[in-house]
Amino acid sequence: MKISEKLNLNKSQFELDFVDIDIDKDLPLFIDSNLIRKYDSEFNAKLSDTMDSFFTYLLNTLSNGMDEQAKYLCSHLSEINETHLGLSKGISQGKGVGPISAIKIFEGLKSSQAIENGVLENIEDLRVLVHGFDKDMLSDMLTNILKKHLLDYTIEQCELLNITTTHSVPSGYFWNEKICQWENEYTDRLIIDNKPILLVPKKIVNYSLDGSSYQYKQHFVLNYLQEENIKNRTSLVRQRKKSKELFVTKKDIVEKEPTMDKDYLSNFTMKYPEIFEKFKKDMLNSSTPMSGNILDTIDINTICNILLNKLESIPTGSNAASNFHNLMIGIFELLLYPNLIKPKKELEINEGRKRIDICFTNVSESGFFTYVPDKVNIPCPLVFIECKNYSKDVVNPELDQLIGRFSTRRGRLGILSCRSIDNENTFIARCADTYKDGNGLIIPITDKDIIRCLKKGIDCTKEFEEILFEKSQNVIKG
Repeated sequence: MKISEKLNLNKSQFELDFVDIDIDKDLPLFIDSNLIRKYDSEFNAKLSDTMDSFFTYLLNTLSNGMDEQAKYLCSHLSEINETHLGLSKGISQGKGVGPISAIKIFEGLKSSQAIENGVLENIEDLRVLVHGFDKDMLSDMLTNILKKHLLDYTIEQCELLNITTTHSVPSGYFWNEKICQWENEYTDRLIIDNKPILLVPKKIVNYSLDGSSYQYKQHFVLNYLQEENIKNRTSLVRQRKKSKELFVTKKDIVEKEPTMDKDYLSNFTMKYPEIFEKFKKDMLNSSTPMSGNILDTIDINTICNILLNKLESIPTGSNAASNFHNLMIGIFELLLYPNLIKPKKELEINEGRKRIDICFTNVSESGFFTYVPDKVNIPCPLVFIECKNYSKDVVNPELDQLIGRFSTRRGRLGILSCRSIDNENTFIARCADTYKDGNGLIIPITDKDIIRCLKKGIDCTKEFEEILFEKSQNVIKG
């Protein structure tokens, strides 16, 4: 059973920022370090710093003959199944590295040609250059190393969706990059059926990880050797009959070279480090997040129709404010992914009417959320969204509430979501005044705009981008 079903969230995978895991078995998904490194956000930087801190420390202990310390570091890469991701068969077992395999990891690293050659730089290099490492093992290692961040993320999502957590539960070991030690603490946790659960952002998982030894060998090492053989006119060079073009087959190179295993690739990398750097850069650039529905087969057009009906059924006013806010969290997740991720509840106040403030992390590579900082000079590492279920018009106090969240470090872009605006031109003029005064860019979004997007079905995210561009230009031009 999926978490969304177990917790009665009444949301599809499209509406959730985390992977809607099955708590009874594992999904064949893996944490992808390339997706972590690729996107420029405070959250991604923290993840990158933590995994680099661990791996650098581990390499230093191995390089300096500190075997007992290296064994200790590996010992906390223990079996874990709290994410329910990986390749376990049937009931989730959490293959992980395991206490026995941890010794094998140490022994594999200690005897690795890559360690001796000094060619390992990042933890993902293990899959390419060290025997015994695959995508499942690497993902499990990252889960242990990044556990503190995943714990914090899980609590954020529980707060966002009003999911009950349990106090004072052991966290399990996680890597503290500030003091370079494994730590354990008592903390709030999501517990389901007496088992701790870690939620994982869907933006950092993948079904099949790029960066394998096969890809490196087949598309970079052999390509280079082909060029070198042609350049040096070796005995492997042939000539095409019609075009007279010289060529060398990869098959001939493989037959001539020593066994092209990971030790071979390590020695090759030591001689030609620029090829490995090119490979890693290519893998990083080609990494793309999974679609918003992950492995779910549900149709986006169906989801859009469901959300459309839900929106139209919610009345205005304070009594339905919670329903409206909860629905809009899912709708914005659908419309903004993968450009904005990690929605977090910023503030909740109840003064006769419930008010909620949400911020998303901006990890966009193109489109509106790169246009704003690059062309409009409005910083937006975070994007703030205020949801109002008013039966009346929003006015200046609502604008002031958003402005109060802005700062240069956090960002100065906000979306004010409300049911309707009687005179939108007047409200746009108020937003324009805010912009001209240097207080930030606020874009009003009404039910009419949301309905316009949802009716586009599969093109709903594209339609929302167009609306954001249209309204931002109206505000900027005043």
